Amino acid sequence: MGVQHVLAMFGSTVLAPLMMGFDTNTALFFSGIGTIIFYIVTGGRVPSYVGSSFGFIGVVVSATGYNYTPSSGRNEHVDVAAGGILICGIVYGLIGVIVFFAGYNWIEYIMPPVVTGAVVMTIGIHLSTSAFQSATQTSFDGWMAFTTVMLISLVSIYAPGMLKRIPILIGMVIGYLIYFGVGYSGHGPAIDYTELYNTPWFAAPSFVKPRFEGNAISIIVPVCVVLLAENLGHIKAVGAMAEKPLDKYLARAILGDAVATIVSSAGGGPGTTTYSENIGVMAVTQIFSTLIFLVAAVIAIFLGFIQKFGAAIHTIPEGVFGGLSIILFALITVSGARIWVENEVDFKDSRNMLVAGVPVIIGAAMQTTLKWGNFQLDGIGLPTYSAILLYQILRGWDSIKSIFQRKKKRSMSIHSAQQHAV
Repeated sequence: MGVQHVLAMFGSTVLAPLMMGFDTNTALFFSGIGTIIFYIVTGGRVPSYVGSSFGFIGVVVSATGYNYTPSSGRNEHVDVAAGGILICGIVYGLIGVIVFFAGYNWIEYIMPPVVTGAVVMTIGIHLSTSAFQSATQTSFDGWMAFTTVMLISLVSIYAPGMLKRIPILIGMVIGYLIYFGVGYSGHGPAIDYTELYNTPWFAAPSFVKPRFEGNAISIIVPVCVVLLAENLGHIKAVGAMAEKPLDKYLARAILGDAVATIVSSAGGGPGTTTYSENIGVMAVTQIFSTLIFLVAAVIAIFLGFIQKFGAAIHTIPEGVFGGLSIILFALITVSGARIWVENEVDFKDSRNMLVAGVPVIIGAAMQTTLKWGNFQLDGIGLPTYSAILLYQILRGWDSIKSIFQRKKKRSMSIHSAQQHAV
């Protein structure tokens, strides 16, 4: 069972750090460490695997100027990105502390589904440009990207049993083998294995000390909004599937994820989040034991020490990688719309139309950063703040009045209860 969860998380856990220029072995190592931390903080009550978060890709790319290609190597500014992610983890942890003492209703007040849906959709749309560019460097890359997209799509619909739950991994492997076969036969570009040959089999993951820069921090910190939405959705989804409400563990889940992100970034790893991929495995097996995730965590930590494994990941051709990116960013985009649908957001309301539409358009069009001294906003941060502020500004008098009325009723009920006690 632990192996099944490793396979489910594998594609996303190694692709996210690749896109940001992080070391894949380090990411695997800290995904295992993070899962153990999450287990301890939640008291083993919330079944979840913690892996590399796609929410950080856009902001890390904006903060460091990194653009992945198979020959681009590591991101030279991983330390700057790690510093921003660490501060984001601290802010996220403080939100968890507030939720622990004040509950989570205030989250839905500040960030209702129309806001969180817009923020999540913006991430996918904003990153789509880089995915398309990666997939169309050459005509051969374009065909391989198309092949990879079709493979993943067909596997996710027609594959039997558990195979249907790991379409990204299967599509990546088959696409890679096709690319290798075409290159080996001389009908296409060959894959360069120089780095793989020169890499030792076993070695400790590479760790990087974080460096803190105001520009990077201001760009990366807004991602905590996305992490919050992901965690809240994860808790509700797993609770509904297990027929056991887990809302009371939300604060612990946020704190566990935050500590995992802080520990990972302190060693030069990417930010983490709870993985929806593993929900699919639980849906198939109907096994919700948290101990299984500890087994998966140990396997991931072991893989982190196999350096040739990480080097092999870096040989994924650009066309195949572009196809994977298109699929992943498409799923992120549609996840935002899914939040709207599942929460029955009323788009007959002009306020919701504006709050959903304006940030998404900003995120789609904005491929630069806005600077005010050391403070910067990119195509994810600006739409995030825009969605939150626009919703509060357009909340309307009736909504504001209802808030005060609820507070008044609550205070009156407390007062009457105190009188009754006397």
